Amino acid sequence: MEENKLVMNGPVVLIRGAGEQASGVGWVLAKAGFRVVMTEVAEPLMVRWPVCFGTAVSEARWQVEGIPASRVEDPRECEAVWQAGEIPVLIDPELEGLTLLNPLVLVDAIMAKRNMGTKRSMALRTFGLGPGFTAGVDVDVVVETNRGHHLGRLIYDGAAQPNTGVPGEIGGLSRERVIYSSKAGIFRVKRSIGEQVSVGDCLGEIVNGIQTAKVVSSINGVLRGLLRTETSVSAQVKIGDVDPRGHEEYCWTITEKARALGGAVLLGILECGIISPLCSKD
Repeated sequence: MEENKLVMNGPVVLIRGAGEQASGVGWVLAKAGFRVVMTEVAEPLMVRWPVCFGTAVSEARWQVEGIPASRVEDPRECEAVWQAGEIPVLIDPELEGLTLLNPLVLVDAIMAKRNMGTKRSMALRTFGLGPGFTAGVDVDVVVETNRGHHLGRLIYDGAAQPNTGVPGEIGGLSRERVIYSSKAGIFRVKRSIGEQVSVGDCLGEIVNGIQTAKVVSSINGVLRGLLRTETSVSAQVKIGDVDPRGHEEYCWTITEKARALGGAVLLGILECGIISPLCSKD
């Protein structure tokens, strides 16, 4: 039996960024019936690319938990993509297509820890995820992204908790589970996402034309994220993520954090009373 096609005929919601957390937000809002469009840079760095709609930038089409996305070259192509039950992903980091898209809601989910140019005037309701935004100044609502008691909290006055620079704790481990590049160069993979790895296992290497630096795991677990091979990286860029819990299925699904952020944005949209989602099926 053929699955019902997702119907996206509600108001337009533009999400800046199509990485891991942004994709969780996009997935929730698309499920709720909004016409979601996501914008990205030409060469996004995504460690957990299997669960990122931004992977459509390089693959032309991608799917996250049953919802497909397609790369579009022009904002005018979005309507056809929505009618097909898919999320359009547009390479437009400077939002040159903002006027044509005319979103009712804009969500900055770039997760850059600073504002990359989002303004309250860009939509009737604007959201900023995490540090770098002040509610009532550059966005209407800030969404707390720090793991813990306040994750997903809607902030209408002030800012989110400051960036700690420390990865969130998973399975009792924090810094140890995240892998950063030791130098600038071209990253080449040696292992695949979903594989079980052990301390000292070589996950890849960084080549700069002079030296080759091995990238190794510092813990045992499942390789939950890894940049794609032949990716150009700077020094101290996140390139990998080992999950000490060891569950392979976690590699292919949206995290609880991304789902929480998606639910928080949905609540924020409904709470302000300007629109209602359309959830009807064909």
